[in-house]
Amino acid sequence: MVKLIAKSPCDGLLPLTIGAATLTEVETGPITSISPFKGQEKAVSEALKAAHGTAFPAPNRTTAKDAARLIWSGRGQALMLGAVPQIESAALTDQSDAWCCVEIAGDGVQDVLARVTPVDTRAMKRGHTARTLVQHINVALTRTGKDRFEVMAMRSMAQTLVHDLQRAMSGVAARG
Repeated sequence: MVKLIAKSPCDGLLPLTIGAATLTEVETGPITSISPFKGQEKAVSEALKAAHGTAFPAPNRTTAKDAARLIWSGRGQALMLGAVPQIESAALTDQSDAWCCVEIAGDGVQDVLARVTPVDTRAMKRGHTARTLVQHINVALTRTGKDRFEVMAMRSMAQTLVHDLQRAMSGVAARG
């Protein structure tokens, strides 16, 4: 009988440091898509606060409390990372195996991202998030610190995401 071995989306690809930028895989824990039923947005937000200590995020924002993080992921939906939501009045879908999440950090990280995404990361504050592209890959891009961003993409695009970010990191490192 074949024994299956679980591997992370970026297994064997990361960590990677080029110049001043470092790319690492982020272990998110469980990931659940939350879509409040029609007219239930306020009730879902209140239920999330009661159960997890954090509200449903506003568009292009994140919220967090302890291990639970909520990332806005589109109109009327968010992704909960690190905890399983204990709520009703919303459609919940386990997305844990569907995503890869990487962190890019270091001096010049905004120059790296400028090469691969149309978003002006300099205008993003900590806790801001955007649904955008890295080259041709749909991603969720979240600022998590001064020179630190998380990039979430579909698991099937993990190798391409790492490749595209690696090329941009190499280009920035070669400049200076």
